Amino acid sequence: MGRLPTLVLLLFLCGCSATRPTPWHGEQWASTVLPSLAGPSLAVDDEGEEVEDDDSDSVLGTVLLYLPNRFFDVLDIVRARVRVGPGVGFDVRATQLADFFIGSYWSIYVGLPGPRGRVIPVLPAGLETRTGLEVSVVDATIEGFNGPDYGTGEFGLGFQLLIIGVDVGVDPLEIVDFAVGLFTFDIQDDDF
Repeated sequence: MGRLPTLVLLLFLCGCSATRPTPWHGEQWASTVLPSLAGPSLAVDDEGEEVEDDDSDSVLGTVLLYLPNRFFDVLDIVRARVRVGPGVGFDVRATQLADFFIGSYWSIYVGLPGPRGRVIPVLPAGLETRTGLEVSVVDATIEGFNGPDYGTGEFGLGFQLLIIGVDVGVDPLEIVDFAVGLFTFDIQDDDF
């Protein structure tokens, strides 16, 4: 899943949490949430000990990668793929808790791939396969090559009919990620 830290930070930013969010990914929450221009700060190592951390590299990286990160954040919002390949399938999504898929297809896709869910960008073309049945959190599908990798909060629908298919969607969490990204926050943990 990998989305639990995003949910924790989102609750924190919404004021739903009265405590500091739990650290994630190498205990570096402070350098992600509160970037500092003031030089060395304290970080937590793997043993839970506070150590001095020089943020000068992260500040320079944040400045240099600001525009590419915002560009990819915008691309993460929308999925609009056309698929060509054999198969029959149908899916509808209203977040990962309310989704349905049935079918089997093997296809070549082209278009906007949707949420990355990781730092590395997803190519706008590639191979995609999916077979099985999924109802809400019960997932009995097998995905190969580049599966559709739907976002946690994504709403959308798709179909594959014999040789042609379409997959469209929008992820409101990615809209929030873009908006807070303007202030260098990264709640989806997908910035470079």
